Amino acid sequence: MSKYDLAILGGGPGGYVAAIRAGQLGLKTVVIDKDNLGGICLNWGCIPTKSLLKNAEIYDTLSNHSGDFGISFKELSIDFSKVIKRSRDISEKISKNVEMLVKKNKVDRIRGFGKLSSKNTIDILDNDGKKTSTIEADKIIIATGARPRNVPSIPVDRKDIITSSEAMNLPEMPSSLIVVGAGAIGIEFAYFYSVLGTKVTIIEMLDRILPVEDREVSETLAKSFKKRGVEIHTGAVVESAKPGKDGVTVTITKDGKKIEMKADKVLSAIGVTGNIEGIGLEELGIEIFKNHIKVDKKDYSTNVPGIYAIGDVIGPPWLAHVASAEGLHCVETIKGLHSTPVDYGNIPGCTYCQPQVASIGLTEEQAKEKGYKLKIGKFPFMASGKAFAIGERDGFVKLIFDEEYGELLGAHIVGSEATEMIAELAIARTLEATYETIIKTVHAHPTLSESVMEAAAMAYGEAIHI
Repeated sequence: MSKYDLAILGGGPGGYVAAIRAGQLGLKTVVIDKDNLGGICLNWGCIPTKSLLKNAEIYDTLSNHSGDFGISFKELSIDFSKVIKRSRDISEKISKNVEMLVKKNKVDRIRGFGKLSSKNTIDILDNDGKKTSTIEADKIIIATGARPRNVPSIPVDRKDIITSSEAMNLPEMPSSLIVVGAGAIGIEFAYFYSVLGTKVTIIEMLDRILPVEDREVSETLAKSFKKRGVEIHTGAVVESAKPGKDGVTVTITKDGKKIEMKADKVLSAIGVTGNIEGIGLEELGIEIFKNHIKVDKKDYSTNVPGIYAIGDVIGPPWLAHVASAEGLHCVETIKGLHSTPVDYGNIPGCTYCQPQVASIGLTEEQAKEKGYKLKIGKFPFMASGKAFAIGERDGFVKLIFDEEYGELLGAHIVGSEATEMIAELAIARTLEATYETIIKTVHAHPTLSESVMEAAAMAYGEAIHI
């Protein structure tokens, strides 16, 4: 039986990052996963979807704005199969790179299904569920991730009613698509398919799309989507989704009325649930809460000594960068290092449609509910020289400050490169920067990030370019 200091069950962005860090710290480590390293994020989520979205962005620019840039052509077409292939090729290449990084850091890699047989042992099972070997470890980290959540009213068959995994690997482009759920996943696929010519309808139970974002951001994005021809139903509940010969019939209830609609495909994007089944949790008495593993977030320990859990399997926020941060902190704590805990109030959230959406900290609504007196600055990209030059003038930067101390409470961006710009504001919040710090930090010109400086200045009546 092979013995290790640390065994990690799951090779997603939490598991493989934890494994590499453990290797760096000299822990004899093994990572176990039946699939390619990188998890859903690298293989079926974050990375391949960004490839698809870049294709859509380029196609959208050429289709609708080429004349603005003095570019003309006789015919523009898109090869859907090549778009999908590019996405798959990128995932495969990066996954191989992760495998190489794991090996480089002297971490053992076992391809198989891991099941806890005691608090210090893991059985390795093959695809048929037969035990092939057993490993022993002083400490174990569970990083098995999550999968799309299913509900009876939307019976996923992975053919007509699909999840995000099928949505990024369809054999041909659907003529119509109903997206149920207007979180980041639903919105990104709605953008992708609508740009390529699919008739897209979004159904969201809450009162707006991207309901976790600042209301002004959600409203701005909704206007952009409607302009593209996307139909949006908010405050709507799906009563049923029934596949038939001529597509899927979806019945919703909205404003007390039933509405029936049809589409070639239905994408269920209504959240995720933890992968807790079949890995030995019940047998060991590991505590579960709402289909996720319960942990102490000081060190990510479970109620069973020596067993830890990180990433999507422990619940929200279900984000790859959070899983990685948790993995680093968990391993460093196991090693006995002084490691700064993850600040869950300072996690950037990003949606990679166009215009992009990114945010960190409190929304205006949340800040008011907490009793803060606010100073709010909003600078539109319409007033940005760089945005003007590159033809990306939609959206704005919105900064929310505490009036008393000038502390940055929240930042919200909708517009081009929002997902890159948010890092500056994450650092600002980490360093407890005030409005004055942001205003007095000289930003390069011309850049989109100048809009951050101008938004801070707007809050205090000091903006120059508006």
